This record gives sequence, structure tokens and C-alpha cells, in this order.
Amino acid sequence: MRPHGSPEELEKRRKKAISLSRKGNQTIEIAHVIGTTRRSIRRWKAAFRTQGAEGIRSKPSPGRPTKLSEEQKRDLEQELLKGAKAFGYLSDLWTCPRIAQLISHKYGVLYHVDHIGRLLHSLGWSPQKPQRRALERDEQKVATWIKEEWPRIKKKRDA
Repeated sequence: MRPHGSPEELEKRRKKAISLSRKGNQTIEIAHVIGTTRRSIRRWKAAFRTQGAEGIRSKPSPGRPTKLSEEQKRDLEQELLKGAKAFGYLSDLWTCPRIAQLISHKYGVLYHVDHIGRLLHSLGWSPQKPQRRALERDEQKVATWIKEEWPRIKKKRDA
């Protein structure tokens, strides 16, 4: 599995590992500092020994390129932070279909609803489940009840 980070960041890690190795650090120490396995350090050292700097150079990530540019992704994140109500929805909950509509409308790019979760994950967002609460709920009364009534009702532990 490919580690997280851009190809440039991963190459920087490999260069740092080679630099530490040349300074005489042990493989296990380097692995601990870099945050990887000893096997990876040994593999990078072997590639550097046989191919030089070319052996540890970053390679483009496999797979289809994203439909949105990095600038569009940053812009999308700013739009999502405004909340769904800012785009005419009745609730502030962003659902995958809503986000797909926003992307289609704003950028002219079609995303299947099933892939929106991956896009959001790449932006560092995680799925959130809204808490269901009654519209009539009075938060002040709830807080007062928890502070005053709950300790009185709660079972006391036997000493």
C-alpha cells in the first residue's frame, strides 16, 4: 500500500534516510526517525547503491488523475465550509449527492455519488452523522437538568 504524501514528500523521506545512513546511523534508528520499516530503509539503500539518486526518485502515482485540479479542490473545501444552507438546502448537512451537485454546477465536472467520499477523504474530511434532536429541545433546560437533577437521581456507589 502506498504511504500518504505527495510523490515529492515521499522522495524527501527517502533522501533523508540515505543522508542519515551516510552519517553512520543504524537502519533501525533511521526507520524510527523516518516512521517506516527497516525493510523499506534497506530497499532504499540498495536502490541508491545500484542506481544512485535515480533509484530513490519519486514516481508518479498510479491510477487515473483526479477530475478536479488542486486549486479547484481547495476552492471546493472553502465552499463546503460555508455550509449547505448557503447553497439553498434546508439543512446544513452535506450529503454525497448534494456535494456531487455542487461540483457539477460549479466546476462542470461529473462525479458519481459513490466517489464523493473518496474525494472528501483526500481533502482530510471524514463522514459525520448528525445528531437527531427534537426541534422543541431547550438546551438551557437540558443543561440545568444535567447539572442539578441528574446528580440527585444518579445511583451512588457504595463505599
